[in-house]
Amino acid sequence: MNEVQLLFTDNNDRLFRQNTGKAWAGKVIRQDQGTITLLNPRPLIAGLCVGSSDLIGWRSREITIDMIGQRIAQFAAIEIKHGKTATTPDQQNFVNAVNAAGGYARIIRDLEGLK
Repeated sequence: MNEVQLLFTDNNDRLFRQNTGKAWAGKVIRQDQGTITLLNPRPLIAGLCVGSSDLIGWRSREITIDMIGQRIAQFAAIEIKHGKTATTPDQQNFVNAVNAAGGYARIIRDLEGLK
């Protein structure tokens, strides 16, 4: 993940680690040997959505001359897989949606997957 982030930084692009998950928040009233008791517990959902990629950010792109030569930030999402881990349908749907909307999304197993 760090290598991918550094590669994007070298190209004037940016990627950020994007964790997803669920935790509980509330006032801790008791903590004992790995157990926490919360007063008024409420769920805390983190991340963009189910299936969103490990790294999100932008790729800086120059608009063509007929579009006044401005630069834009193109949304980027990279899902990194290690070993034999499989892509979930939600992850594939997220990548497909980003690409269909004009963004840049990839599921990679190595740096060659970014090309």
